[in-house]
Amino acid sequence: MNLETSQEDLYAEWDEWETINAVKSALERYHNVVLIEADINAYNKFIEEKPDIVFNIAEGMNGLSREAQIPAMLEFLNIPYTASDSFTLSLCLDKGRTKQILSYYGIPNSQFVILRGKDDLIPQQLNFPIILKPVGEGSSKGIFNSSLIFSRDQLNGTVEQRLNIYKQPLIAEEYLPGREFTAAVMGNGTSAEVLPLIEINFKSLPENVNPIYSYEAKWIFDSPEHQLDMYLCPADVDKELENNIKEVVLNTYHALGCRDWSRIDVRLDAKNKPNIIEINPLPGILPDPKNNSCFPKAARTAGLTYDEMINNVLNFALDRYGMI
Repeated sequence: MNLETSQEDLYAEWDEWETINAVKSALERYHNVVLIEADINAYNKFIEEKPDIVFNIAEGMNGLSREAQIPAMLEFLNIPYTASDSFTLSLCLDKGRTKQILSYYGIPNSQFVILRGKDDLIPQQLNFPIILKPVGEGSSKGIFNSSLIFSRDQLNGTVEQRLNIYKQPLIAEEYLPGREFTAAVMGNGTSAEVLPLIEINFKSLPENVNPIYSYEAKWIFDSPEHQLDMYLCPADVDKELENNIKEVVLNTYHALGCRDWSRIDVRLDAKNKPNIIEINPLPGILPDPKNNSCFPKAARTAGLTYDEMINNVLNFALDRYGMI
């Protein structure tokens, strides 16, 4: 099967029932919990149930604002909810807008261009190799081993093909050749804390596979049945690099208005300077340790159980709303 043309990654962002039930079970230790599907009936369900607060993990279905749609309903109904607000969720899903905000605040990120049509050109000042990916996807959706492109000649119709598949602009950004990390952040304001860093161990991938966190790397090469040593936590970094990564991560968290929790991906450039590559205000939280889900892995390394991690996020939100 050709992953790049089959839309094998169509549902990569959605949570499975195992995750939904794990979150429900964690919250039920202290609270009464009702599940509400993030579909067309959600608005009326919120009115009917009148929840005190919503633990939001809704990825949405359609458009660049999809992660903001449930939060926007909740804001309209004046119902509190966990995690970032509708504006931040829309902003962080749009990789181009995110990088513009980061650049305004002087937060390092690689040079890029947005491609909206098949005739759009990559400017000469953008240095190859580049990474080519949809502007508004998560969970490595639309990022394949072949998304690392080493020359203009290698593009060879790729832009048109992916515009047709994903029905949205593409972002082409300069490839950063250094090590890659992901940082789980919890909390708000000056109390926000970066949990133990995770390094993505590209050496564990099959030979001749590009060292990028592609769909294949995340969902195919690494699986519960064939688990790779893909994530090193805590990352083996010296104190100076650790502090530099944590500083740029927290600056990003605050600049983009993240709340309660987020996972922020970082890659080093040729000079070992941390650059932001993506912000995930609704981080993946697979409960089974065999699934190598990064946020729970960082939480476990910090001494938190899965249930404690989930309830901490809820408590951060309750505190924000003055409900504790």
